[in-house]
Amino acid sequence: MPQTIIVGAVMSSMERVETALIGGGQAGLAMSYHLAQRGCEHLVLERARVAERWRSERWDSLHFQFPNWSLALPGQVYAGDEPDGFAHKDDVVRFIERYAFRIAAPMRSGVNVTALRCAPSGVGFELTTSQGRIAARHVVVATGPYQRPRLPSWSRELPADIVQLHARDYRSPQALPDGAVVVIGSGASGCQIADELLEAGRRTFLSVGRHRRLPRRYRGHDVFWWRREMGELDRTIDDMPPRLRPPPPVVTGVNGGYEVDLRRSAARGLRLCGHLAGVADGKLAWADDLQETLRAGDRYYRAFISEIDAHVARTGVDVSQGPDAEGVSVDHAHIAPLASASTLDLHAEQVGAMIWATGYTLDFSWIAIPVFDVEGMPQQRRGTTSVPGLYFLGLHWMHKAKSSFLCGVGEDAAHIVACITGDAPQ
Repeated sequence: MPQTIIVGAVMSSMERVETALIGGGQAGLAMSYHLAQRGCEHLVLERARVAERWRSERWDSLHFQFPNWSLALPGQVYAGDEPDGFAHKDDVVRFIERYAFRIAAPMRSGVNVTALRCAPSGVGFELTTSQGRIAARHVVVATGPYQRPRLPSWSRELPADIVQLHARDYRSPQALPDGAVVVIGSGASGCQIADELLEAGRRTFLSVGRHRRLPRRYRGHDVFWWRREMGELDRTIDDMPPRLRPPPPVVTGVNGGYEVDLRRSAARGLRLCGHLAGVADGKLAWADDLQETLRAGDRYYRAFISEIDAHVARTGVDVSQGPDAEGVSVDHAHIAPLASASTLDLHAEQVGAMIWATGYTLDFSWIAIPVFDVEGMPQQRRGTTSVPGLYFLGLHWMHKAKSSFLCGVGEDAAHIVACITGDAPQ
């Protein structure tokens, strides 16, 4: 099966297209589907290959953290025999690859867009690419939320002999140098990587920050099913401004999916630490906040369970009667109190590597159009900007909680197409 649909071989000095889509991942392809359905001419420009970040910017053992039934793009849903399983990352690539082939996306791969600006005429845009220039009446930036690894300035203070990796570049325990490993960040990536290192027999330290602990399953359904059932995925940015949003849930699809309980991991040997507060003289300084951070994660857990029970009582939805979440009735008192040292001497602890699971920042430095706030975030409303014809797609919380999800990006894409064709509600 071909990975991309190649349209033409060499671009002219100023090729013209009605709509240019920048990015050949799930967002760009969902946009291509809806444009094709409306008969709108367009071109998808992809810097590498379809779903490139799933291919080359994820660790080897990664599984989709949501159930397979949630693998869905406009016109294609999961059709396998394990709807409640969790796809390996390579299977996700194949799902997206198959989608690009099925919808016959007019894609050019290996084309890097290096600049985007308004056309001198004031109508439309000019794109500078690695294969020439393109003039477009409409542009949809669909480059995804995982653009530039976020690294704290402290990374420059570490001893030179400590190997540093962002989670994007981590592949497996075997690929790391000998010695202990420090993982900074307790989101889904940090917790999964720390668990994998622990299973591989590596002495592992995890710096724990704000996180949202949730059950993997409860009352017969996966946590993602409950989030959808209770309307959490459809909450909009108006419902949930940034100050009210909880941190992303910490769940994993590895080994059939299980809930992440850091105290249980500690009982198995994971060394938990507070959040990183500084680096000096080859030592990491930890904040004295580990216990409270863990308690806050537990509060999210209990609140979510209570919300589900209340929802069941209110709606009468047919579910299992008894709780089946792994940690609902777990009493953590049997686990020894967690001792959080204030510092960690990297050489004394024989640390060979540090993994920064510290997230990503957006990088739109190549867009020379004033549609960004002081933090570099595009100022948009459901993907539309103040510049006619310029749109964004696939960002976290672009419009709804699910805007960046495989199963949610198509809804925003359909809205943007309606804007392009003039059919969007006013």
